[in-house]
Amino acid sequence: MGKKPSRTKPKARVWPRKITLGRESVTVYRRATSSGGTGYMVANYADGKRRFDSYATETEALDAAGRLVRQLSERQVVAASLTNEQAAEYAAAVQTLAPFNLPLSTTASTVATCLKLVGGDLPSLHAAAKFYAARHKQITRKPVAEIVSELLVVKEGRRCSPRYLSDLQSRLGHFAADFKKDCCDVTTAQAQAWFDALNLSPQSYKNYRTVAHLFFEFAVARGYAADNPIAGVEKLKVRASEAEVFTPAEIRKLLAAAAPDFLPCLAIGAFAGLRSAEIVRLEWSDVRLAERHIVIGKDKAKTASRRIIPLHENLAVWLAPYAAQSGMMWQGTPDGFSVAQRNTAKAAGVKWKKNALRHSYASYRFAQTADAGRVAGELGNSAAIVHRHYRELVKLADAEKWFAVKPEGDAANIMSMACIKN
Repeated sequence: MGKKPSRTKPKARVWPRKITLGRESVTVYRRATSSGGTGYMVANYADGKRRFDSYATETEALDAAGRLVRQLSERQVVAASLTNEQAAEYAAAVQTLAPFNLPLSTTASTVATCLKLVGGDLPSLHAAAKFYAARHKQITRKPVAEIVSELLVVKEGRRCSPRYLSDLQSRLGHFAADFKKDCCDVTTAQAQAWFDALNLSPQSYKNYRTVAHLFFEFAVARGYAADNPIAGVEKLKVRASEAEVFTPAEIRKLLAAAAPDFLPCLAIGAFAGLRSAEIVRLEWSDVRLAERHIVIGKDKAKTASRRIIPLHENLAVWLAPYAAQSGMMWQGTPDGFSVAQRNTAKAAGVKWKKNALRHSYASYRFAQTADAGRVAGELGNSAAIVHRHYRELVKLADAEKWFAVKPEGDAANIMSMACIKN
């Protein structure tokens, strides 16, 4: 047991008071506070400069002075110079390091050395540690092509749409053909050079990047790669172009020039707003003439969600002659569908506009209803997209003309609406 500090006991409780232990002593002062009370201060010279530590009661001040003089006497100068906040930080640091069984002094020295190596800031040190951990974790080496096949099997098992699976297979197949190496060996620089060499439009570049990013996220999650190199690949901003639409006169010419097997597809695109890919997958059983609507099942929709589209009167008239049809509406291939579009436009003397059938329906329907939410539901889109691309693009008078386009000629050749309802 060490000596206890002695508290001098003056004859008449004279202030200041001294607490002494060996050669060391600490002075305690009593002062009147601004509120009319009394406070106590301990003079602390542990760090070479005078500092006053305040206490509310005499007992607290004397106890603090006793601890301080003991520390000074035992040459604990550093500990004695700590403020309450610093002491709390020290205790927290020791507790944080406890699971690693590392002394604070050695740890501080090592951290200081690492900070010098990375430029002196903690975020860089943290990033360096993350990079090291990623590069040294257990990785299963597997070729890009094999992981692409595994990803497609997983997506198919999750019942993703055929169109989505086809897109993944096409884009990732291209990527795998050019990267005949293990997935973990693909670097950001190599991926960026590959994207640059594709010479794609901004939208196509974005689509490829999205698919490649998904692929590497899949690989990282399954231990085939340490990180996702696509995260560092340049992002391109895609500027939305103004949607092009057909006029009522143009769609009338196109319908008049369309071949019989393509005409119902053209009419549904114009007056129901289906995507070309959805029309290619559409069956005649999805067209409910009697119920006056078209059902797009989740297996046919781009967004994999079912929706119902109203069958407008003029569209019902265009489709009436095909009421007895069954099976697929379009009997050809997707490429054949594109050829039919071009041939029809050439025969009609009308310039074909990309996605203009869907854009036309959306624009005229929005002008007709002034209800973005309703139109979005019919399109399988969002109200924000409808507002952004189709608001005030056409006039209401033109919308009325659009949905009034019907076949010309002998009415006897067209099934009446009464027959449709029956």
